[in-house]
Amino acid sequence: MRLFVYSAFSEARRNHLRQELAAEGITAIFRNELPEEEQQAAFQSANLLLGNPPMAWFADGAPKGLIFWQIDSAGFERYRHLHLPIAVANMGDFFAWPCAETIVAGILGLYRHLNELAVLQAQQHWVGTPIRAKLNLLRGKRVVILGAGAIGQAVREQLSGFRCEVQLLARHNPQAHLHSKEELQNALPHIDLIINCLPGSAENFFSAELVAAMAAGSVYASVGRGNTTDETALLAALQAGQLGGAVLDVTATEPLPIDSPLWRLPNVILTQHTAGGQPYEDEGRIAILRRNLHHFRHGEPLENPVELARGY
Repeated sequence: MRLFVYSAFSEARRNHLRQELAAEGITAIFRNELPEEEQQAAFQSANLLLGNPPMAWFADGAPKGLIFWQIDSAGFERYRHLHLPIAVANMGDFFAWPCAETIVAGILGLYRHLNELAVLQAQQHWVGTPIRAKLNLLRGKRVVILGAGAIGQAVREQLSGFRCEVQLLARHNPQAHLHSKEELQNALPHIDLIINCLPGSAENFFSAELVAAMAAGSVYASVGRGNTTDETALLAALQAGQLGGAVLDVTATEPLPIDSPLWRLPNVILTQHTAGGQPYEDEGRIAILRRNLHHFRHGEPLENPVELARGY
């Protein structure tokens, strides 16, 4: 059995995984140990796959011998058009809590002007008292969380400590308070904070119409996927002063183009798609792979199985 590892790991982590798998009769082949011109051929020879190869690698179909794929993320919207008769799993809620912490931290930073204060610190410029008048509180805010999956639930749990009035939006989840764009649009004029935790399958869900319906001075935050937001409409609303600000872990194009005005808006915090970062991240991802390989080889149910075409 050959496992192709597209994910990048340190040399020490690669050697450890290689030794563990060799004892089970699995040969591990690591992309970042191969010249670029040999990588796709190694991928095509795989029976097992860890990671998120570019869609271009599937142009001629999946590897003919591929039987199991461990996607190395929670999201996998780029692969929705693949029809593979194999077992596929993602990372489930592994990144949910750190993603929630990042977006909540960003919102707090925006409300408490920590981004401005960090710049002043770098400039060694003391302003102090005048900034106090601009500060806002997260406590008691009226919030809608878009999405009731693992990240949305983690955000809701964290916001409970701030006594926020939280509503979830999800089409079918029984815990959700809102179930459609129409219901959301009616609620938006009364909401202080929108937190987008949607998967990439909800493309352009937060449309220009929804941006226009947001209350004056409200805040938009996104830790879902960049393609779920009408970024042009959001940018226009921020530039016009309609919104109080935005916290974006994800953007429509990543890396964010250098000429994007989002870099320069003082009421925007960009966390550069780092939200899932956590201690021992590589070890945790490998542990999920190892458990799922065991389940797969013993005919047991996988952790976090997904159907690519359905988007979940």
